[in-house]
Amino acid sequence: MEMKQTLRYTLAIVTLAIAPLALGAQERKSRDVPVSSAAGQSDKSDIEQVMNNFHEAVVSHDGTRLSNLFLPEASLWLNVLTDEAYEHVKAGTASAPKVRASNYRDFAKFVSTTTKSLDPRHTNIVIHTDGTIATVYFDFVFLIDGKEENHGSETWQLVRGVDGWRIASIVYSSDPVAQK
Repeated sequence: MEMKQTLRYTLAIVTLAIAPLALGAQERKSRDVPVSSAAGQSDKSDIEQVMNNFHEAVVSHDGTRLSNLFLPEASLWLNVLTDEAYEHVKAGTASAPKVRASNYRDFAKFVSTTTKSLDPRHTNIVIHTDGTIATVYFDFVFLIDGKEENHGSETWQLVRGVDGWRIASIVYSSDPVAQK
């Protein structure tokens, strides 16, 4: 009887000792930025600034500034048509791809050379970071000359190097209004 009581007592102490660790791990998993960390809040602000710089570079047709927001070695840029948009495109061209690969350099060239007014708008922004890597997920509407050209959802992968946060890749769903 005494052995069972000792075992229960030991189990209770171990459980009480481990519980805060388990709860802390769960809390860390559920937060997008460690709220208790001043550096975490700074990272979130810095990432938001990258997004603002992206917007300003596109609006001002500054392809060089836009390019500087990306890792030079990074080039993953994927445009994935929604099912509806893909069916529409495929009706005109049977071999049309659903996923189109490009890179930030092509977009920067477009931004620099077009004479049209550009305005990418981002809403419902969610940032997840551990201070070294980050993911930003948001909805977007891309306006050209004040008219909606495209909309969908977008995700950016970012890394924080010695020179700050840089975009490593962009993947976005695409539902071009012009194709409807």
